[in-house]
Amino acid sequence: MKSPFYTAEHDAFRDMMRRFVDKEIAPFAHDWDEAGEFPRALYRKAAEIGLLGLGFPEQYGGIAADQFMKIVASQELAQAGAGGISASLMSHTIGAPPIARAARPEIKARLLPQVLSGEKISALAITEPGGGSDVASLRTKARRDGGHYVVSGEKTFITSGMRADYLTVAVRTGGEGAGGVSLLLIEGDTPGLSRTKLKKMGWWASDTATLHFDECHVPVENLIGEEGQGFKIIMQNFNSERMGMAAGCTAFARVCLDEAIAYAKERQTFGKPLAQHQVIRHKIVDMAQKVAASQAMLEMLAWRLEQGESPVAEICMMKNQATQTMAFCASEAVQIFGGAGFMRGIKAERIYREVKVNAIGGGTEEIMKDLASRQMGL
Repeated sequence: MKSPFYTAEHDAFRDMMRRFVDKEIAPFAHDWDEAGEFPRALYRKAAEIGLLGLGFPEQYGGIAADQFMKIVASQELAQAGAGGISASLMSHTIGAPPIARAARPEIKARLLPQVLSGEKISALAITEPGGGSDVASLRTKARRDGGHYVVSGEKTFITSGMRADYLTVAVRTGGEGAGGVSLLLIEGDTPGLSRTKLKKMGWWASDTATLHFDECHVPVENLIGEEGQGFKIIMQNFNSERMGMAAGCTAFARVCLDEAIAYAKERQTFGKPLAQHQVIRHKIVDMAQKVAASQAMLEMLAWRLEQGESPVAEICMMKNQATQTMAFCASEAVQIFGGAGFMRGIKAERIYREVKVNAIGGGTEEIMKDLASRQMGL
């Protein structure tokens, strides 16, 4: 749909992304999903078109990008209907920003060019087996021992956890609560680090893992920001993560809508195309209405961010709006497909399996509502 927020530059990038996804991802998405992973070479291919560098400092190989360029990237990746591929391919967008923002200059200079070129993989490790979004209560400990921190504990549900070369890890260096949380860069080959691959409802192509830290010695130079300031850095990550998820979920909903329309025009029932049955037309209009509303809300929030605002409450509501739209459209698309929608191999079926991870990851619907209400002064 036409929008006043996109320039010729955005349109050119969209065309390039569309060609990239059509050539490098869409033809293989089903097979990669079934295999439970995608080729590591995809990172380099994504870097070659500038996808991995969006929004990162140019001195490290990044590319200047506004909020709308990021929306284009997220929504074009979604056209393949394979959230697991998008999640792992772009895991650096939550793992690397704390490094770019707060790591020591020598760490930035060494790591960021490797990640943004697709040579290395970055991941974020916050969630623990005993707690998810309650970051202030995390238990993974890092005690100071001379020139090292000694890290012990576990992280789970970590996207790119099996293959990540660099892990941005939230640890407890001090007392209880948010003030005791720090961030450490832990390299993937650190002795004492082991990984367990997790099997999931969806996102099969994403290498999600539980990480085990058994007395891992991490140089003090790998501290990201100041000791005890990790919670603040983590919170700064959330707006961007949630906007990215909202953009992707809205696009996945649109993919379901497009697939449902195409199938309804082709499928014959009771002597006429499925689309000529009023109940099906009404389902499609309901889907289109929700997608349009979500896209409009997303773009307005992106504009506000570009003006320097920080509309936290609205971003939380946007994430819920987008995930609910995705859930509705995925369900209706599978219903329109009927038995064919229950078979593996079509986009709508993959997207249907991936609804819940989006409603949970980055903050559950319940947490989003609570945070939004607090921001509203309630």
